[in-house]
Amino acid sequence: MLKSMQMKKGLLIIMSGPSGVGKGAIRKKVMEDESLKLWFSVSMTTRSIRPGEENGREYFFVSKEEFKKTLHEGGLLESNQYVNNYYGTPKAKVEEMREKGYNVMLEIDVNGAEQVMKTIGKENVVSIFILPPSMEELETRIRGRSTESEEIIQKRLAKARKELPFKKDYRYHVINDSLERCAEEIKSIIKKESQNL
Repeated sequence: MLKSMQMKKGLLIIMSGPSGVGKGAIRKKVMEDESLKLWFSVSMTTRSIRPGEENGREYFFVSKEEFKKTLHEGGLLESNQYVNNYYGTPKAKVEEMREKGYNVMLEIDVNGAEQVMKTIGKENVVSIFILPPSMEELETRIRGRSTESEEIIQKRLAKARKELPFKKDYRYHVINDSLERCAEEIKSIIKKESQNL
């Protein structure tokens, strides 16, 4: 009698990088490749919804009370406070999708990534750090959003400078000098890691 083949558990992929480096655009491009069997873990946040965003697509937009309740109940894989708002990754859905064989992608900052790597073990996570071609280019991209005050822009730039040294904790470093090239490099990393499972 043939043993039923156990489904291969999916990878847990962390993509981090400073604010404005283009993580969202890169992730969307990478996820167009259906052969990678990717599932994006939507984070929960208390920040206000931006024009063009949709609840449940970019984030689950929740109240501070609801966020704190989920955190208190141990329902988050990682959580963080940034520019007066809370962010976190709902744990149950990530595990459920990995068990179904999906490669789960988290787009989180360095603090969140550190929490996940500590909990799950660095060796069990495919960690990718996205770098800007230069700090000047990063500032241009952040200012190009035209959605934030000068004070917030300065906070984001200061945070970016603090985050860049954390790249040493990541298995892979990819420079976003071109969306297409950067996405292709990340796809290759995921394919290679999937074969190593």
